[in-house]
Amino acid sequence: MPKGVTRRRPRTRAALLKAALETFAEHGFHAATIEQICERAGYTRGAYYSNFASKEELFLALFDEHSERTVRRLAESIDALTAEEYTLARLAELASRVEPDERDWYLVTTEFTLHAIRDPQAAWVLARHDERLRAEIARGLTLVLRRAGRELTVDADRFARLLIALREGGLAQSYVEPDALPPGSLERQFLPGFLEASTRELPEGGARAGGDQSKRSGSDAVI
Repeated sequence: MPKGVTRRRPRTRAALLKAALETFAEHGFHAATIEQICERAGYTRGAYYSNFASKEELFLALFDEHSERTVRRLAESIDALTAEEYTLARLAELASRVEPDERDWYLVTTEFTLHAIRDPQAAWVLARHDERLRAEIARGLTLVLRRAGRELTVDADRFARLLIALREGGLAQSYVEPDALPPGSLERQFLPGFLEASTRELPEGGARAGGDQSKRSGSDAVI
């Protein structure tokens, strides 16, 4: 493949992903067509099929991109904390932040989840992507709590499921009643209590913020 084509490929893929998210959010996953996505992105069907085999594959690429972006944003916020700021309330506040562009993603992922519930094959594939995201959340949560001098007393994967359920359930209500329940409200109110009830202080000598092993960058520091 010519070098120019190789350099253009990431830009083409990024443009198609952006166009797909906007098109899915506007028309719905099932109603959106490949032609609409290509037209919005400014590329041909050939460019589309050189990157994605189907709309499902395109959605899963969006899923992974969104997960990585969310993890990175939260990691950067946590890494900016001082030692004194490593409290359960502060960590819960950071985990409760909802970006302005989250609504479009919520519309798209909710529709695809309903599709997966009806389609066992789609459900199996989506579950594998969910599993990877939960593993990242569980790993990061364990590290962040250690900085705060605490550790989970429950299974980390199950707690990650609870975090996801709280966020997705809260957003569903917030987008229906934004004035009564602004996005992130439920997490800010209840997540500190969940963390308190599901963790305990580390034994003396456990890692805390400020120690040699406490400052980890990137996705190592994410709830």
